Amino acid sequence: MDQIATIEFVKKYLEDIVAFFDLNLDVDVRVEDEVIVATIPSNERNSLLIGRGAETLKSIQSLISATLRSQGAALTRISVDIADYKKQHAEKMAEKARAWIEEVRETRDSKVLDLNSADRWIVHHVASEYSDISTHSEGEGRDRRLIISQKSS
Repeated sequence: MDQIATIEFVKKYLEDIVAFFDLNLDVDVRVEDEVIVATIPSNERNSLLIGRGAETLKSIQSLISATLRSQGAALTRISVDIADYKKQHAEKMAEKARAWIEEVRETRDSKVLDLNSADRWIVHHVASEYSDISTHSEGEGRDRRLIISQKSS
């Protein structure tokens, strides 16, 4: 399945999922940096489609990615966002990261955080804006932790 067919497949797949919830929505699908980015607009069933802790959203994303792999699609990495949930979550996580960085600056103690990979990426990205702060991850799989520390002088 080439890139254009993959985009069309994902669009139809997501529109079928939202149709199951009695929603007639136009899903936007595009490619950014070799990742399929699908956006479902805000609707009256946002909370149901996103789920507690975004578990339903993550499941939809995993299901589509697995389906694309089994179909031999050109692209299989996908990011699905519903009603800008991920964008808003990223903004909140960046605010938390800045607060954690300020805490490390004040106390000079390292901070160890248990975050998922997407949230770790956000914290790494925010920390790169600070010349006196260092971040790195340790561990494997679900035991992977992020460490925020003051750079040595």
